[in-house]
Amino acid sequence: MKRKKLGLIHTSATLVPIFAQLCKEKLPGVETFNIADDSLVKGIVAAGSLTAQISRRVAGYIESAELAGADYIMVTCSSIGPAVEAGAKLAGVPVLRVDQPMADKAVAAGKRIGVIATLRTTLEPTADLIQRRAAIAGKRIKLTSRLAEGAFDALMSGDAAKHDVLVAAALKKLSKQVDVIALAQASMARVVDMLAPEDRRVPILASPGIAVDYLAGVL
Repeated sequence: MKRKKLGLIHTSATLVPIFAQLCKEKLPGVETFNIADDSLVKGIVAAGSLTAQISRRVAGYIESAELAGADYIMVTCSSIGPAVEAGAKLAGVPVLRVDQPMADKAVAAGKRIGVIATLRTTLEPTADLIQRRAAIAGKRIKLTSRLAEGAFDALMSGDAAKHDVLVAAALKKLSKQVDVIALAQASMARVVDMLAPEDRRVPILASPGIAVDYLAGVL
């Protein structure tokens, strides 16, 4: 029996080993390959939003993954989510944006949903996705979006400790207002592990593991 092939498209090479480990654990019978281009998210940050040019490039990478033999494609960056959905319509194989399974799990977990990010260009697409997935599920929700101000700049300047402190403070505050929190960026997941039990009042969801669990069910 031919092994299924999963194509992973990243906007940062740092995500490659993270997903490689998850796929090794949860998709042992699936062959994987990676396409990574960090200029995509850098372009979004510079422009302040997802541009038509970047969307076309994302569609090109989806086509490349399909031509490389992928039976299924996952794009691991939330910032380019709308471009992923547009590109998926042109593909001949299923295409998943990494945050969709997380959004569905958040919608199932409670009515008061919090979403947090360090970049507005990531926060808005994730919040929009959760709203749309709630509508598809026929569920009314109250969405609270929070930007961890200054955390992204701290990370980019090499101050990971400051980034973690700012994200942790935002998570603690948001957890008092909602039933569940969705992390718009997988890079924040490590901060959750640093929180004291009393500061983890509600479930805090990160997309990578949830997405690969979803793929394990369909591949």
